[in-house]
Amino acid sequence: MKKKLFLVLGFIFLFFSHLWAQTTPHLAKAKLTYTNPLPVQFGDPYVLSTQGTYYMYGTGGGADKGFSAYSSKDLVNWKPEGQVYFHNNPTGWSDPNAKWGGAYWAPEVYEVKGKFYLFYSAQWGINPTQEVENFRIGVAVADKPTGPFIDLTNKPIFDPGYPIIDANVFFDANGKAYLYFSRCCYKHPVESEVAELARQKGWFSEIEESWVYGIELKPDFSGVIGEPVLLLRPPVNLSDKQAEWESRSVTAHEVNRRWTEGSVTFKKGALYYIMYSANHFGGQYYAIGYATASSPLGPFKKATNNPILQKNTTKGGSVTGTGHNSITYSPDGKEMFCIYHARTAKSGADRVVCIDRMEVANGRITILGPTTTPQKRPSGIAVTVATH
Repeated sequence: MKKKLFLVLGFIFLFFSHLWAQTTPHLAKAKLTYTNPLPVQFGDPYVLSTQGTYYMYGTGGGADKGFSAYSSKDLVNWKPEGQVYFHNNPTGWSDPNAKWGGAYWAPEVYEVKGKFYLFYSAQWGINPTQEVENFRIGVAVADKPTGPFIDLTNKPIFDPGYPIIDANVFFDANGKAYLYFSRCCYKHPVESEVAELARQKGWFSEIEESWVYGIELKPDFSGVIGEPVLLLRPPVNLSDKQAEWESRSVTAHEVNRRWTEGSVTFKKGALYYIMYSANHFGGQYYAIGYATASSPLGPFKKATNNPILQKNTTKGGSVTGTGHNSITYSPDGKEMFCIYHARTAKSGADRVVCIDRMEVANGRITILGPTTTPQKRPSGIAVTVATH
């Protein structure tokens, strides 16, 4: 009797061992890696982490003159949460009929004292001189990261007298908050050796530039304190080591503009880091660099290893237009990630979201990308085991 029982138990063990062997390796492999690009068609992606969930916001993504969001537990698998901001909320100040559909661009969301604040840029409805680019920055608030977000007031945060985009907020340890933004290239021609070269070569008659500024925010985000401080601009001299990569859209005859935009600021150790994107956001040369300072409003010094993320087509890859990034950490906080948009041979003109690991050590940023091959999933994600 015992012998028969052992034989039956042995058969059952062998059967389920075989079944386990047929299913588990496939499932484990699927969950241990991810591959760029993610299935999210956003430009200017920004990731908020709160209460064990990540929320991603960006330009486009199917939103109708506003912004939509995605959520994730692991930074890899994202679920659409629908539209979270609508331009026609009770205190909306933008013009949805202006060029680019009102230009609802580059949303970023921050959690402060149990509320969620969405900073964004759009075309301002007050436009007496009929400027084509009349972008300003606003802020809306919600009780949840999925909205609905309602503008704090019926006007932008402030008006510097020129178009601005790409809001980013940094909260310092002393309780102060700083707003970083980009002055647009629009009607901003700048003399430089690059501009002179463009004239000599017959490429362009003038070169317009966008510059990154910083300014302190009022604690309630109702306005700003003081005047904007110029932090970053394209190099003036061709001998500047940054001039080559930050001028590629001009030297490739792509467009008569040099951008410094899409900034994101963070602090590690005693240093403040500001990452930024240069070149035409719609072209192949869009790339990321960074600078460091000992205070949140600079002066910032650009890094010698710029650009730290750029197209890989010259090395046999399929990725171009890498830029306008944000940063976040793995679920266990041990790994740092750069979230950025790019274009691939498959996505064509559509911007898609990628995430790659980044390292910060001894004042130096390194981004381990762009990648399109399977990468180890972010650390701290619980392993799920198949039961059938």
